[in-house]
Amino acid sequence: MSFSRFTLLSLALFSCSSFANNIQEHLDYLPSGSRAAVIVESLPTHDIEYQQKQNELLPPASTLKLATALAARLALGKDFTFSTTLYKQDNDVVLTFTGDPSLSREQLSALFNDSALKTIKGDLWVDGTIFTGYERAVGWPWDILGVCYSAPSSALSIDENCVQASITTHDDGSTKVFVPIHQPISFSSNAKSVTREEQKKSFCDLELTTQGNHYELNGCLVNRNKPLPLKFAVQDTQDFTEQTVLKILGEHNITLNGQVRFGKPQQEPQPLTVLAQHKSKPLIELLEHMLKKSDNHYADNLTKMLGHLNYQQAGNFTNGTAAIKDILLKQADIDLSNAVLVDGSGLSRNNRMTANQMKSILHYIYKYDKELGLIELLPTSGIDGTLKYRNSMRKEPIKGSMKSKSGSLFGSYNMAGFVGLENKDPQLFVQFVADYHPVAAKEGSTPVERPIDTFEKSFYPELIELSKD
Repeated sequence: MSFSRFTLLSLALFSCSSFANNIQEHLDYLPSGSRAAVIVESLPTHDIEYQQKQNELLPPASTLKLATALAARLALGKDFTFSTTLYKQDNDVVLTFTGDPSLSREQLSALFNDSALKTIKGDLWVDGTIFTGYERAVGWPWDILGVCYSAPSSALSIDENCVQASITTHDDGSTKVFVPIHQPISFSSNAKSVTREEQKKSFCDLELTTQGNHYELNGCLVNRNKPLPLKFAVQDTQDFTEQTVLKILGEHNITLNGQVRFGKPQQEPQPLTVLAQHKSKPLIELLEHMLKKSDNHYADNLTKMLGHLNYQQAGNFTNGTAAIKDILLKQADIDLSNAVLVDGSGLSRNNRMTANQMKSILHYIYKYDKELGLIELLPTSGIDGTLKYRNSMRKEPIKGSMKSKSGSLFGSYNMAGFVGLENKDPQLFVQFVADYHPVAAKEGSTPVERPIDTFEKSFYPELIELSKD
């Protein structure tokens, strides 16, 4: 049996049209008013299987970390490390931070222990001048600045500038906060312990206010049998660093005759003697953590380091995001000139990128996977990272079939990556969903699946089947 060219072309067009119609049916699950930019492309042939609104600028959210990761990998190399160093300069000691987002209190303590210091005759200088400018990017909402995923991006980074506590409810309606003794912060709680019904009737939520590194809880908390773990972003990085360092000095019985000062020593340059140094894990491991955990602090500190190195000046959000654009254009021929990049994490509501630009990033990551090794660092659907417990990815065939980066903000649900990499026709895809605002379910109604979950549960199996052709 033989087919004419016309017949084969007709079958191909019908298949393409059928696939496009199916995708549109999936998109119809999204709430009215939503906007969706979607691209599906065959990786072996570069054929566009489906696309819509591919040149519309939308918030990338945490999928922006793909751009940050690629720029860092290209500019820094897989073995790049951050260093934290103790120097001796005459009678002073200089502690130099370079923005290591992974530096822990334990590692900082070990640095002083390794230095063999017993007495600091002069001052202890804390040098974080490698970064400058805002520690929070423009477009970070005020109401999330107290939570750890918006911890300040600073050269002074200890435990990701995130502190832990817990709050306990009592039968008399009071609450109490517990703070680990080693953390140089303070807490107070005026929050009331109430029943769930009382909380709903009074519209009383738990609220956080801060003054420096003092945290105050107000409002209401529903009664609990166990303490509620809390994690808060450090507000004053200098004070947090100073108090942490002073505690560490006390723990190691190191006498400080002078005081803690910030910046570089003001006297004429003197020979520096390295007392001890801590190096972070290599870049490739930092990127794995950043991508799998979608860690904003890692992404933004890497962005500032790119600005510092690319322009040979103190790094900040402005030159860091400019560096990402410059590196991707010069080294990967990826043009982000009309994209709006405000940070490297995607947390800012001001970031804008097109699905086509994200497609270009994914293309390069796939084409040079052997050299870059970035695909392996992405979360696997239903297996690890931020996709392990994603509602739409817990079951086969989606589970285990995708390597991708998610991103969500208020009204945005995004995904970008690869489907069916082990199959004959692996697919690249970009999903930017914006203005997603489903109607809230009425109290007492039967729970229903979220529209975004329904969409993804129908959309991704379609791509997985396509990859098998």
